[in-house]
Amino acid sequence: MPTEELLSHIEPAAGAAVAVPAAWYNLLADAGFELPPDVASGGEGPSLRPQVPLSIIRQELSTQRWIPIPEEVRARFAAWRPTPLRRAEALERALGTRARIYYKYEGGNLTGSHKLNTAVAQAYYYRAAGAKRLAVATGAGQWGTAVAAACQMFGLACQVYMVRASLLAKPHRKTMMELLGATVTASPSDDTEVGRRFLADGADGGTLSIALAEALEETRDPGTRFCAGSGETYALLHQTVIGLEAAAQLAAIDEGVRPDVVIAALGAGSNFGGIAFPFLRARLAAREVPGARQAPGQPLRCLAAEPAACPKLTRGRYVYDHTDSSERTPLQKMYTLGYRFTPTPMHAGGLRYHGTAKIVSALYARGLIEAAAYQQREVFESAVLFAKCEGILPAPESAHAVHGAIAEAARADADGTAPRILFSLSGHGMFDLEAYRSYLCGDMPDVIIPAAEIEESLARLPAQPEPAAAERTG
Repeated sequence: MPTEELLSHIEPAAGAAVAVPAAWYNLLADAGFELPPDVASGGEGPSLRPQVPLSIIRQELSTQRWIPIPEEVRARFAAWRPTPLRRAEALERALGTRARIYYKYEGGNLTGSHKLNTAVAQAYYYRAAGAKRLAVATGAGQWGTAVAAACQMFGLACQVYMVRASLLAKPHRKTMMELLGATVTASPSDDTEVGRRFLADGADGGTLSIALAEALEETRDPGTRFCAGSGETYALLHQTVIGLEAAAQLAAIDEGVRPDVVIAALGAGSNFGGIAFPFLRARLAAREVPGARQAPGQPLRCLAAEPAACPKLTRGRYVYDHTDSSERTPLQKMYTLGYRFTPTPMHAGGLRYHGTAKIVSALYARGLIEAAAYQQREVFESAVLFAKCEGILPAPESAHAVHGAIAEAARADADGTAPRILFSLSGHGMFDLEAYRSYLCGDMPDVIIPAAEIEESLARLPAQPEPAAAERTG
């Protein structure tokens, strides 16, 4: 992948070296495989597909390499983009590493995370399709806050179902969403059939899968549409502004510089795809051209950092599964722990989703990306060190990427190499001080999930489609 082609889709603003990208990068144009098709689940009730505007579905299915960003969306992005890319020199000195560590910071917008990138794009398309109100589910609150902000921008009402355990741990997230005009409900709730069912089963702490099902049920109200945040291919597409900007910023620092390792935390996949996909294109191109080389020191490695408490890539199974607990949405082929899996309570609430985006899953199944699972105490140890060195407090989710970068630097030092490491610092942790208090007080537990617990959840997977129904599995 010539860097010049990536940079051609970023138009410099007056007086700025890097500006907001003019187009999103679509990895499907270069993947060399088709994604397994979604399969109807057979459940009753409203389904996801009719909820999504045709303009977004076209993006989901497109193999066009560059998808133009609407000017109104770019204008909104310009309020906080481009986001800064920095070298973590103080962290490097503290570690005594020869590695060069860079991070792309996405926490400087009103909502405090990368989620606003796709929230703004989706609100724009939903408004154009005639939606009056968006219903969403959120784990730790970043997605709910982002959609609340986007709805405020485009004149839409907003209903948020937030996982109850996370809402109780982060009450200020609810305040922020309500400040932006959203209605926020703890999930599971008495407001929906799904919520009442899980409350009756004693699952009162909630999961993102349950919250998704409750949000989907809201779409029975005319004018209300369901809005997905991380797992859908179009959400990952919208996030590629992160990696596109990072490529341009690295080139501005030193022409021709590319990372050797790209790292991001993995919930469902939008943060990871956003920073990794533009760089991964080079590896895909080298794979397809006999004898081609990407650059000295390659091949590029892309590492998904996930919590040991919800290890869908490292311990999950690549099968068809529901995307939520309603059992009504289309089945998608993904790495999953099972849609009924209930993670042990942990502080990185945004990483508690049971499954993985189908495009990330397909890449992992083909060995094109890597994954590592980390315990939360080691993650917070790295986050505290990063905050002391670099002056930014990472969100617990983002801290997994911080720890991944530190672990990679240590491995490189042991091997006698000096790689360039780039990671996504996807959000700040100023709403997560209770989690940091728990770490500092020494009462933060690590979580070890017995294999039997995962197998029990996987045993409840839906019936798998016949080969004819899923023939395009690549």
